[in-house]
Amino acid sequence: MMKKNGLQALGGLVYSTETGRMCPDCSQPQAECRCAEPAVPEGDGVVRVRRETKGRGGKTVTSVSGVLLAADELKTLAKKLKNRCGCGGSVKDGVIEIQGDKAELLVELLTLEGFRVKRAGG
Repeated sequence: MMKKNGLQALGGLVYSTETGRMCPDCSQPQAECRCAEPAVPEGDGVVRVRRETKGRGGKTVTSVSGVLLAADELKTLAKKLKNRCGCGGSVKDGVIEIQGDKAELLVELLTLEGFRVKRAGG
């Protein structure tokens, strides 16, 4: 098997005088490229809020899963929720984790944001 070099390593056409810069992955003009679009997770459209303590040294964390937003929008929502709850938290693998038992407050806030929300777990 021969090693690709030069233009072949870039995936072929890089610039066209008709359309300008080309995407090396899909060979489409960069204005029409769909490769770099953020992926929105799939789900049933119901946001689930649950209280968890397992694996956290006895600390309580409220997790919010099933939010169908792209990664950057999810981080923005997490920041808004953390500010409204007055506590810390993070986003891990598409799940927002808020420190403390804030399930009822999060259900209210997410409902006001326009999401369909369910309490999950105990």
